[in-house]
Amino acid sequence: MGKIIMVASGKGGTGKTTAVANIGAALAASGSLTVLVDMDMGLRNLDIALGLESEVVYDFTDFTDGRHSLDDVLVKVGGRENLYFIAAPQTRPAAEIDGEKLAVLWERLRERFDFCIVDAPAGIGTGFAYASSGADEAVIVSLAETAALRDADRAVSAFIKNRETQDDQKKQKEDNSDKKNSENSEDTGENKPADSEPQKRELEIKLLMNRIRPDLIEKKLMPNIDECMDMISVPVIGIVPEDEELIRASLSGRLAADEPLSSAGTAFSNTARRIKGEHVPIMEFKRKSFFKKLAEAFKK
Repeated sequence: MGKIIMVASGKGGTGKTTAVANIGAALAASGSLTVLVDMDMGLRNLDIALGLESEVVYDFTDFTDGRHSLDDVLVKVGGRENLYFIAAPQTRPAAEIDGEKLAVLWERLRERFDFCIVDAPAGIGTGFAYASSGADEAVIVSLAETAALRDADRAVSAFIKNRETQDDQKKQKEDNSDKKNSENSEDTGENKPADSEPQKRELEIKLLMNRIRPDLIEKKLMPNIDECMDMISVPVIGIVPEDEELIRASLSGRLAADEPLSSAGTAFSNTARRIKGEHVPIMEFKRKSFFKKLAEAFKK
């Protein structure tokens, strides 16, 4: 069975969708069969990050509503082995989504893929709840800013609350089913099986710090990673530096994870390796001197 990982952020503008595209590409490049699911209903952008804006015909509601098969809604990402994509609807609001039908989609994807990376909408509204409904783990993307970290902490709390609500609802359904079976057993004279305590899913929540500026940290204008972790009490799975190569790759329709000279791409690839359970040290980012930057500029 595969693993479903929700990637979320407490606020917009943290680079969450870029992170999903790059981490997904890195997982696929490492040999893991991976699907990326855009759950940002009405504001989808993951198709653009993957260069698939003209390839999308169906979205995940075409499967959940029974109009098309899973194979129909899956889009193969061109030029990449092991990587697939499912789009979010453009016009349908999150309030109209059927949670039970969505649960079927999550189970089918878990059976078929090694990793399902879910791009959740920013914030902690209804769309966030649906994006987290099938998740085994969560990666919260944040900037090293007080407002972003505060909202990231709220996203962590929302994920925990959603999971507790889901577990309570599941237990209620099981209790109702047991009660009905017990009544049927009494009618037929059969023995009631012994009650068993339902197993609670363990929560795994990690923090991905994005667009880190070592020069600003040196000048005390940006909090360092230790200070960030003091504000949000979850372990860090990756630290991604601000990187011009990422911007160039994006403008050229490429992903930073494919660029050997991109420090952000390397950080995303290392994050993917940690998701797979590898022990990869956090990269050290050294601030470039003015003269080194000037020399590199003349080389371009």
